[in-house]
Amino acid sequence: MRRPSARFLLSHPAHFIALGFGSGLSPVAPGTAGTLWAWLAFLVLQPQLTQAQMGWLLLGALLVGWWACTVCARHMNVADPGAIVWDEIIAFWLVLWLVMPTGFVGQLVAFGLFRYFDAAKPGPVAWADKVFKGLNARGGWGIIFDDLVAAFCTLLVIAFWRFL
Repeated sequence: MRRPSARFLLSHPAHFIALGFGSGLSPVAPGTAGTLWAWLAFLVLQPQLTQAQMGWLLLGALLVGWWACTVCARHMNVADPGAIVWDEIIAFWLVLWLVMPTGFVGQLVAFGLFRYFDAAKPGPVAWADKVFKGLNARGGWGIIFDDLVAAFCTLLVIAFWRFL
């Protein structure tokens, strides 16, 4: 399957989750669309949840996302489809959770850095992208893992920036 359709999105709960509630159907830069959706959703969720609740939400979203990414990739018969954006969502939620409170400019910098590390895949992100592949649970974890490494790299740069 080259590009999933709205019908595919709605045909299974795992597809709906993995495709970022439809943001992964964007014909242009689905990873960026998924990250923008994550940013908006985080800003809606954050005032409603305590730090601990947000942490539990992230953990639950990670586990459910692992399942959803595994199922969706298998159904698409592609090891890491670009339309799967749950990996961007969970990773950017993690970034925002750890950098907040910060203003719009700080959030925008976090967004730009995360998109850079996720798309360009320098150094450790490229390594992480190659470690886990396949149409099984290992591959589903691999879809998420490189984005978690991109989030870690983003957080390292932000920590260095704040240190200066």
